[in-house]
Amino acid sequence: MIALLFSGILLSILFPLLNRHRARLSYLLLLVYPLLVSLYLIRRVNMDNPIAASLPWVPSLEISLSFRLDGLSLIFSLLISAIGFLILVYAGEYLRGYPLTGRFFSFLTLFMTSMLGLVWADNLITLFVFWELTSITSYLLIGYDHEDQQARKAALQALLITAGGGLALLAGLVLMGQAAGTFEISQINQKGQLIRESNLYPLILLAIFAGAFTKSAQFPFHFWLPGAMAAPTPVSAYLHSATMVKAGIYLLARLYPALAGTEAWQYTLLGVGLITFLAGSLLALPQTDLKKILAYSTVAALGLLVMLLGIGSGLAVKTAVVYLFAHSLYKGGLFLVAGGVDHAVHTRQVDQLGGLGKAMPLTAFGAALCGLSAIGFIPTLGFVAKELVYELILAFPQGALLTALAVLAFTALTAVSGWVFALPFWQKNRQKPLQAHENSSPLWGPPALLGMAGILLAVFIPQTGSSLIGPAVESILSSPQPVTLKLWHGLTPMFVLSLFTILAGALVYTVRIPFQRAIGGLHARLSAIGPQRLFDLGLEGLKKFAVLQTRILQNGYLRIYLITIILTTVALTGINILKSPGGLDLPAWQPPRFYDVVLAGVVLAAVLAVVSASSRLATVAILGLIGFTIALIYLLFGAPDLAMVQFAIETLAVILFILVIYRLPKFARITSRPARMLDILVALSGGALVTLLVLWITSRPFTSHLTPYFVENSLPLAKGRNVVNVILVDFRALDTLGEISVLAIAAIGVFALVELNLDKSLFPSQRALINKVRSMILPTAVRYLMPLLLIFSVFLLLRGHNEVGGGFVGGLVAASALMLYAIAVSPQALLRLLPASPRHLIGLGLLVALASGALGIFQGLPYMTGLWLSDPLPVFGKIGSPVLFDVGVFIAVIGVSLHILIALAEDGES
Repeated sequence: MIALLFSGILLSILFPLLNRHRARLSYLLLLVYPLLVSLYLIRRVNMDNPIAASLPWVPSLEISLSFRLDGLSLIFSLLISAIGFLILVYAGEYLRGYPLTGRFFSFLTLFMTSMLGLVWADNLITLFVFWELTSITSYLLIGYDHEDQQARKAALQALLITAGGGLALLAGLVLMGQAAGTFEISQINQKGQLIRESNLYPLILLAIFAGAFTKSAQFPFHFWLPGAMAAPTPVSAYLHSATMVKAGIYLLARLYPALAGTEAWQYTLLGVGLITFLAGSLLALPQTDLKKILAYSTVAALGLLVMLLGIGSGLAVKTAVVYLFAHSLYKGGLFLVAGGVDHAVHTRQVDQLGGLGKAMPLTAFGAALCGLSAIGFIPTLGFVAKELVYELILAFPQGALLTALAVLAFTALTAVSGWVFALPFWQKNRQKPLQAHENSSPLWGPPALLGMAGILLAVFIPQTGSSLIGPAVESILSSPQPVTLKLWHGLTPMFVLSLFTILAGALVYTVRIPFQRAIGGLHARLSAIGPQRLFDLGLEGLKKFAVLQTRILQNGYLRIYLITIILTTVALTGINILKSPGGLDLPAWQPPRFYDVVLAGVVLAAVLAVVSASSRLATVAILGLIGFTIALIYLLFGAPDLAMVQFAIETLAVILFILVIYRLPKFARITSRPARMLDILVALSGGALVTLLVLWITSRPFTSHLTPYFVENSLPLAKGRNVVNVILVDFRALDTLGEISVLAIAAIGVFALVELNLDKSLFPSQRALINKVRSMILPTAVRYLMPLLLIFSVFLLLRGHNEVGGGFVGGLVAASALMLYAIAVSPQALLRLLPASPRHLIGLGLLVALASGALGIFQGLPYMTGLWLSDPLPVFGKIGSPVLFDVGVFIAVIGVSLHILIALAEDGES
């Protein structure tokens, strides 16, 4: 199960590359994946016990990549994989000739895999990761035609709503894990009573509902789903049939044992679901676009499913599962039919369609099969589902009112379904005849197969109920539930109601034009105050607020940024210090040592010189003096590693200033005297706060549990005596990996800024200025100095695990040596000297660091676990994955430093 999941992710990543070289072969490989998943799942039908698999992720927080296949996840994943296969077949023909199809299929496969991961997840955090991944991939799919403004707007709208609900869901999942004492869903569902009695239950319920309602387009968030119809038809069909919009339904069903059984659950889901059911069905009536009609009818179906889960009886849950199954089959088929019609005649407007049955008989056949299930005609699975809905509603305490509303909604859904599956083919076209031809088999075959599946499952409904529906119902209710389903129950009240809705829907179908005009006018008036309008106004207001606060806080002046940050920090921190229980308890005065006074005096004098200097070169030199003095303080207080890094950073800073100082405008004071006085006050307040914080913290007793642990375990566990380096490459290696990744991103940012191609005529040529002052001493000295510095950097790298040094400081020393060569000779000469370009060095360093951390996974250990050779090697000593990680840091730091500095140097030459 885990292998299938991660192979899908890998396939989606590699597909664009494979498609570039072997398009046909890569597409066939893509089709194999959902087939393999489907075969794996079919073999698990009628399984005795759920299948579970797990990989450790964050063991300290009890978070793992846990997956579980039971009846509920089986029926969802069967729909995802089987319909996904048909969608891929359909999309291969539908998108023939479209640009960027490799990217499209990559996104679609990743979306499919994300949905599989979501329904298989047995850990709350794992579920959330795949939940958000579906939001991101759906955003990319909806906005596939990125040159279309409507597609971009619809994609952003869907992302904002579903991701906003996702943030609320994360909070609810974390609270649920705290209330239950575990993040494993299978264990949480056994502690339903504990969660429902918790004080956190109302917050958990609210957050879970927010995530489910936004994802499954419940009122008032329903409007994003019709907007998503800007996506290509294969995406629309997949979104609406078995994947993203059903994710919220799956979440409610999966957490049913833990959260259901309260009035808050029942009344909220019943109310929201009923409103969405009615709104979706009625809003479908004025639509004239086939996909919009189907989208609003999907909203109605989702509302019905939520309502059924809110009712919560055994019959209600059984009805929900059957209706979900039926809807997934016929709705996916009808969307594919709509796409086939659009592909053939290049329009989806029902006003312009008609008479296509003779020209497109096979497409019409598939449409009829799916449409009959949509209206609940015997013998289809849709008929079984509608009978169950009426059976449940008639038995409900408020059955009369609920039955009337259900009849109204189903009548509307029957009419609009007819407009999709019958009108384009069999009604006479009121306008000029359309020139149409039958589509190829990949376009008419998938909807026909989905329609036939709906009929076969209904004909063999007892077997369907025992092998698929029953296990899913049992999983939701967490108790054995015998499920008996029949296709024909005789002439019952349910059958009469079902027949009545079909006849009433047929009547509405026949008076479509006046009916649509009347409903359309009402819809247009209500849209002015509807959720879509409110969302647009809210988004516009948010943009205006962003512009306003940007003008104040992000106005482009570094001085304003610093003043804002310092004063805010002083105010907030100072208030908290004064409000602390012990107050401001400063330590007793202790006379400083002689070298403390000397070093502090040097720093103070240098600071005064910096603020009064009128030359940038002098400022650079004085700042370097401050940096080197601080490095001496590190040495005196027993921190040689920090001192060495400080020395290397100061050296690189000098090189950096050499590269950019000639490109800066002439030094001038641009602030008035009052502004400079304000700067002095702000600086003094910031400095005073930091001083007080240091004194306040050092005056309080502090016992560290980490320091003894690192000191005691550095050598036994990580095979190193240099505790600082061991922390960086072993105990906290993941932090270091994040830091070098940030450095890589910063290097890319600098390169991008340099490539903005600003008007370089404003600045003198840096190379010309350097050439004016070139001497023979520096190039000659560097030819001998650079190799020595490079050897010294490797020495620092290799000794770093046991003595002062390490990959970071070694990389800085190596970068300094190489940049000295670039300044003395030329950047181009350095690039010719290097074995690879700086950006390739960055990638290589990150790859080595990532690979070193992954070695432990093959031993069944968590990521970044250190592995060591049993015997030390000559010269090198103990070798293990942390040393390899340090090598990756070394290479990445060299690449980042050279990428930034050479970009600036080449920019100066240009």
